[in-house]
Amino acid sequence: MTTDTIKEALKQVKYPGFSRDIVSFGLVRSATFADGTAKVAVAITTSDPKVPTMLKAEIEKCLRALPGVKDVIIELAVSAAKAPPQPGQSTPGGGTAPTGLKHSVAIASGKGGVGKSTFAVNLACALAQLLEKRGRPGRVGLMDCDIYGPSVPLMMGLQGRPAIDGESLVPLERYGVKVMSMGFLVDDNTPVVWRGPMIMKTIQQFVQNVKWGELDILLVDLPPGTGDAQLSLVQTLPLDGAILVTTPQTAATNIARKGGLMFQKVNVPLLGVAENMSWFEDANGNRQSLFGEGGGAITAELLGTGLLGQVPLFPEIRAGGDTGHPVTVNNPDGKPAQVFRAIAAGLLTKLKI
Repeated sequence: MTTDTIKEALKQVKYPGFSRDIVSFGLVRSATFADGTAKVAVAITTSDPKVPTMLKAEIEKCLRALPGVKDVIIELAVSAAKAPPQPGQSTPGGGTAPTGLKHSVAIASGKGGVGKSTFAVNLACALAQLLEKRGRPGRVGLMDCDIYGPSVPLMMGLQGRPAIDGESLVPLERYGVKVMSMGFLVDDNTPVVWRGPMIMKTIQQFVQNVKWGELDILLVDLPPGTGDAQLSLVQTLPLDGAILVTTPQTAATNIARKGGLMFQKVNVPLLGVAENMSWFEDANGNRQSLFGEGGGAITAELLGTGLLGQVPLFPEIRAGGDTGHPVTVNNPDGKPAQVFRAIAAGLLTKLKI
């Protein structure tokens, strides 16, 4: 009996409520066999108290059916999702928030190519629209921390250099959103080739040396992954939470889950998962799931958080980003804009804004 034999057997154990098994989800941390005893360690994150009990029973049933197994030891580590902080509270591990900033939320993804920046831009514009209706215009900020590939200026239709007021940079503003990006500070043809310390210094300057003014919410568009930019941000700015953006396919959701675990490890609450490119709707109104189905919901469940919404693959969204006219602004009554506004409204409710 080997470790591989035990793990192969555990592929029969499905995660409660899903068709995938606990091995493919990456939940089995170790598996050993000695003197007739099979011992496995499993780690899960869930807010449902029934899940650990169900899993433990299924794992034991599976292992006892193996030839030569006389006893079973199951170490099941359960992590509960952290609740979002109340307004006015700061999260552990962060620095001091700029004066006038009420809430800050990171927009993150495990891998590139899932439409994170497009999502962040349209979410920011949708938030600005909702807050303007409440009589609070200009209360949304968007900080583009994707240092190596800043695409927010293009998507927002912004060009030029930020003005300087004393020792502070003044963010550019459009569509009711205040924006700061590395794209404003370097030429289009100049690649940013920096090591970690330079990235950390830039993020600190974007937080502390930008005149953001009075903001109800600041969205922070992070580069994909779990590197220097993410760690620098949580050390510099008290975050109210993070939103994970993923597409439905396993190649994206597996890495997105790692990104969510990183935020939990540094005590940043997960506000939810947003599934992008969920489906394509043809001319007859039929849905085509080009990237699979259910990945966002699975990721949210495994991380013990909720699914904020699903954004279909609308061509208008891509076109709006390429032309600098986000679809939430260019066609505010269309289906894409309605999807983003629904997610924005849910976020405002979560943060009690």
